[in-house]
Amino acid sequence: MSISTSSSLRLFAFTIVCLILFSSMMISNRAEKVHVAGMPVDTEQNRFTKTVLAEKLDEPLQMLIFKDNKVLFIERKGNVKLYNPETKTTSVIAVIPVSTKYKSREGKISEAEDGLLGVIADPGFDKNHWLYLYYSAAGDEAKNILVRYEYVNDKLIESSKKIVLEVPVQREQCCHTGGKMAFDKDNNLYLTTGDNTSSKATGYSPSDEREGRSPWDAQGTSANTNDLRGKILRIHPEPDGTYTVPDGNLFPKDMAKTRPEIYVMGIRNPYSIFVDKRSGYLYWGEVGPDAGRDSANRGPRSYDEYNRTNKPGFFGWPYFGADNKAYHKVDFSTGMSKGKYNPDKPLNTSPNNTGLNELPPAQKALIWYSYEKSEEFPLLGTGGRSAMLGPVYYAEDYASSAKRFPDYYNNKLFIFEWLRDWILTVNFDENGNYQSMERFLPGMRFSHPMDLKFGPDGDMYVLEYGQGWFTQNNDAQLVHITYNAGNRKPNVMAAADKTVGGLPLKVNFSSAGTHDFDNDKLTYKWTVITPSGARIPLKGENPAYTFLKKGVYKAVLTVTDVKGASASKTVSIKAGNQPPVINIAVSGNQLYYFPGKPVNYKVTMRDKEDGIIPGGKLPQSKLKVSITQTGSEKGANTPGHRYGPENFTEGKSLMLKSDCKACHDDKRKVIGPSYTAIAAKYSDEPANVEKLAAKIISGGNGVWGEMNMSAHPQMPKDDAKAIVRYILNIASADATPANLPPAGTYDPGNKDGLLTVKAAYTDKGIPGIPSAFTEAAYILNSPVLNAANGKFSGDFQVHNKVNGRSAVLVKKAGNITYENIDLTGVSGFDLNVSTPGKTSGGAIELRFNNPEGKLVGSVTVAKGVERHNIRVNLANLFSGKHNLCLVFTGPDTKEGILYIDTITLLAR
Repeated sequence: MSISTSSSLRLFAFTIVCLILFSSMMISNRAEKVHVAGMPVDTEQNRFTKTVLAEKLDEPLQMLIFKDNKVLFIERKGNVKLYNPETKTTSVIAVIPVSTKYKSREGKISEAEDGLLGVIADPGFDKNHWLYLYYSAAGDEAKNILVRYEYVNDKLIESSKKIVLEVPVQREQCCHTGGKMAFDKDNNLYLTTGDNTSSKATGYSPSDEREGRSPWDAQGTSANTNDLRGKILRIHPEPDGTYTVPDGNLFPKDMAKTRPEIYVMGIRNPYSIFVDKRSGYLYWGEVGPDAGRDSANRGPRSYDEYNRTNKPGFFGWPYFGADNKAYHKVDFSTGMSKGKYNPDKPLNTSPNNTGLNELPPAQKALIWYSYEKSEEFPLLGTGGRSAMLGPVYYAEDYASSAKRFPDYYNNKLFIFEWLRDWILTVNFDENGNYQSMERFLPGMRFSHPMDLKFGPDGDMYVLEYGQGWFTQNNDAQLVHITYNAGNRKPNVMAAADKTVGGLPLKVNFSSAGTHDFDNDKLTYKWTVITPSGARIPLKGENPAYTFLKKGVYKAVLTVTDVKGASASKTVSIKAGNQPPVINIAVSGNQLYYFPGKPVNYKVTMRDKEDGIIPGGKLPQSKLKVSITQTGSEKGANTPGHRYGPENFTEGKSLMLKSDCKACHDDKRKVIGPSYTAIAAKYSDEPANVEKLAAKIISGGNGVWGEMNMSAHPQMPKDDAKAIVRYILNIASADATPANLPPAGTYDPGNKDGLLTVKAAYTDKGIPGIPSAFTEAAYILNSPVLNAANGKFSGDFQVHNKVNGRSAVLVKKAGNITYENIDLTGVSGFDLNVSTPGKTSGGAIELRFNNPEGKLVGSVTVAKGVERHNIRVNLANLFSGKHNLCLVFTGPDTKEGILYIDTITLLAR
């Protein structure tokens, strides 16, 4: 935890913080509320408000905020847009012709990262009206250009265009463009450029020196002292549209085989940049390669980086990553390693290099992280990676603004993650050394943040790219985050125990959950508004009211604090139409279905106004009945009768929570193939599920296109398999099920997972009252119990994801109880057990209700047993729910008795 740096209170504040840390053991992954006299550091999330200013953008990349709070931002395909806060509208003010495609030597066309890449205003904009744009110039000549325009009266003056700098590139193979800009206090312009090198051939160092393979060799770009790609350039724009090179760059101005514009070299894809005019530090986010694991003959797994420097330098790519973890020099014709590169004396001997052979010593990253959880920086999380950063916040820049962020964030660097959708703040000590980091607004959702800046009033603006890559996204938006340091309105919660029903309709209203963030005393006022507009006041915080006439009413709760701030919530009441009642029943076992055993179901519907199905005069087709069966390896859902919509497949849920949608769509190609295309290529066979799950975890090699598939080594294998099974069955999984008769028989086949009988009915309604809708679902689970889901008594260890499920190691004698198991129709059990290695083997007793209860079966598991099922048959049939207890006995050895994965109920 850090506090603001008022020198007169520093010792006192430090003491307070220490007391808080030791007394409550708070975790520093969120901004805590610390009250220190004279130091406003309140960072409660409810003081922040996120407002969408513009939405459904088309690949927004960078923005700038003018003094009048107008926001100019660019979209990759060439649009320059302006948001006007007075009219609350967004308009296209210019369209820049740009190149967005690659064309390989074989003539194959593919989407590029090229386009309109960066925008910045000149430090003297108020007088000279200059804007700088960096983009991939349209036309046959492959180059990215830095261009200056005049911007007057919200218009880009085309006739003022001056080309300041050109960067030759190749447009045969994707990727990495950079293109972001910043100015320092001396009005020097910093421009990032990507390595313009393909990552398809390898997820490690792209240093392919074979003839004709220059687009796969970053030694010709990032590590080339005579090339402008893979660099951060530092130049000084001049009034005539040219530039000069300031002193202090990496190479002297007259040095052979070098470019004097280079300030930083050895970077891959610097997609964000910030220059701290106070400290002089240059910060940038570095998007790394795609390897998911360390390789003995290639080098380290991939890392993204947050970098910082206050002097020119070489930052390692393509020879080193992270804290100078070294790649191998590889002969790509044989795949053999020629040894690791030396970070103290890196050498570039590639035939694609036109610069110096001896390079400066490599510099380490400030912060680095891979797909897996970082030991050094665990708060960064896991999953896909795209490191981005914003500014260092200085509260004194906005001293007169009531909107400014609290002083708590003073001197903190804001970093964010495009794929992981978080924003963090990084704290430095008084000497500028890394100290800690913490989540910024962890409860607020961001959709692939692309740019983050503070406006002239100290409030925050964020450009969100949206979940899909290379496409217009509905969730691509410009958002405004404001902070309220004063009195806050009450947070109102209003509810009713009934919102629809026949007459007379007695409704109990509730204000439970209403509170005031400032702990002010509150007054409550309930008002019922009739269909004619009459207002009926109610007394008390939780009043009741009986509706005697049909109609649609509004019940409004208004809560006011002692300072006069108020807020309201409304509950709609539909009086006069009794909603339908649906009941679903199944015969036999009430919790489980059995593969190969038909399920008999019956659905009944009763509606006060409409009648009964079946048996009444209503057509049965008005009752919508369906049965769905979803594959699930965990069986985590609770079976039984439920009202409301069912949860969809586990695989779909996992997919939506992951970064998959950044590169894939259901029906159209984005970066990767569509899910329907994958399903068309692969059938839902165990071998394919295993293969594709392994690919999700380990990453791919561009089988479907130019881009490598990111690795997800942190993803459990059964989660990856659930995602694969959803994708391979996407057509049937998302299809609308056929309407079934109210009663019938369903054959579940041999599929494992969940079986859901769902029924829905919309009644006719009555004059003046809308129709009422009711939906109910009855869920049956497959009869496979995960051994790890019981209650343990004894010494057990759970080993995750063995054979697709968690396996339990029975260390010593003990028991596991599985509560409320419906044994109706159950004739026995299959116990999936094993005794690998030096486990001793032992005996298992099956008892009902408790560990000393009725013995219904037993089995002995020998030593050296491979994982397989051991069957235990019941001598008698039981019915109803019982606790199932497994009692284990065996020798007391260090290695344990046996492993048990699952218990499968068998039907007679």
